[in-house]
Amino acid sequence: MKNNYRTAILIITGLFFIFGFVTWINGALIPFMKTINELTEAQSYLVASASYISFVIMALPASYLIRKMGYKKSMSIGLIIMAIGALVFIPAANARTYSLFLLAIFIQGTGMTILQTAANPYITILGPLESGAKRIAIMGISNKIAGALGSLIFGSLLLSGIDKVNQKLSIVDSSEKIELLNTMANSVILPYVIMAIILFILGVLIHWAPLPEVHPEENNETNLDVDHKTSIFQFPHLWFGVIALFLYVGAEVIAGDSIIAYGIALGISTSKAKFFTTFTLMAMIATYILGVILIPKYLKQQTALKISAVLGILFTILIINTSGFTSILFVAALGIANALVWPAVWPLTLKGLGKFTKTASALLIMAIAGGAVIPPLFGKLIDKNKQLYLLEGTSDIEALAKASTESYWILIPCYSFILYYAIYGHKLSLKK
Repeated sequence: MKNNYRTAILIITGLFFIFGFVTWINGALIPFMKTINELTEAQSYLVASASYISFVIMALPASYLIRKMGYKKSMSIGLIIMAIGALVFIPAANARTYSLFLLAIFIQGTGMTILQTAANPYITILGPLESGAKRIAIMGISNKIAGALGSLIFGSLLLSGIDKVNQKLSIVDSSEKIELLNTMANSVILPYVIMAIILFILGVLIHWAPLPEVHPEENNETNLDVDHKTSIFQFPHLWFGVIALFLYVGAEVIAGDSIIAYGIALGISTSKAKFFTTFTLMAMIATYILGVILIPKYLKQQTALKISAVLGILFTILIINTSGFTSILFVAALGIANALVWPAVWPLTLKGLGKFTKTASALLIMAIAGGAVIPPLFGKLIDKNKQLYLLEGTSDIEALAKASTESYWILIPCYSFILYYAIYGHKLSLKK
């Protein structure tokens, strides 16, 4: 591989580190926001929604920006927008206003949308498509290491002492309650100011980075008759790939962002539960490493996708049918099932799209909205199931634990569709 391409891979690896750090701190933000804004389970999962819904709204504008500005300048703009989003956390914390927090998260999500819309197709077509999953797996290692660090750092900063705060909130008067919540809310200011500074500096640096241009038409060998296609609607495998990614991102967000709240619901202290997201991420990193070693020499991308989907179904069944820390470990094990889905779906979906690659990439980025839709549904299931158990006379603590465990069934249809795509869906545009 030429030196400029090695440099490009290192730079994009750094960008994936940023994606991971910013995205996976949501696992700590969800219980944090639930406390300081006194939210229900469903409302607290809007933290994930605010981030991921930006991918639906901004992906096509991001694609347009990339066509006009190029990959490198667009990445620089994305980082600066993320820095602006981090700064909005300051007035949000001062006012302790949930809608402002959600706006800040949405702005950061907008910046990430631009970065993801540029970086994912860039790394996919930087070399042969049959090894695309391998390159994205390398990106995934960086992404999840960053996510583990982000989860640990923000878990320690935001969730330290939250159990005592929650206990005090039930016994103090209204003025003391407001003071406690305001103090807790202000703890996010310094971390996000530091984040904003770092993102802004990186945004300036990436503008001058030596990133070579890539051309989808040259790197996208295929047996599809692209020259005679006039619309992306003529590629059914693309649309099934978008659905597969939509469901996958929802499943991944639940696996990573719910595990801390799930541990707390099962009666585990926050001081211990705050480390649980790291379990999921470590499982993903280990699987990414396997993907780098095995794909494509020993394992085809579509085979890796089949195995991932089957494991997702299996681990979900085990979550529901076990209890306590064992059940938590199976939530973490979803990291194994999730790791190679994104790396495999991207090259399988972009195969043969040629001149349609940038638009298709925007659609795939829009599929990240699965993280905005499916986790709140999961939260609503918990709230609904909890109410049913309370009506049966179950205690509040036990009702939450049972409801949380049972609600993971929402993942089974997600992994089932991914399995369909791995077996058949990715072939739908191929010539007969």
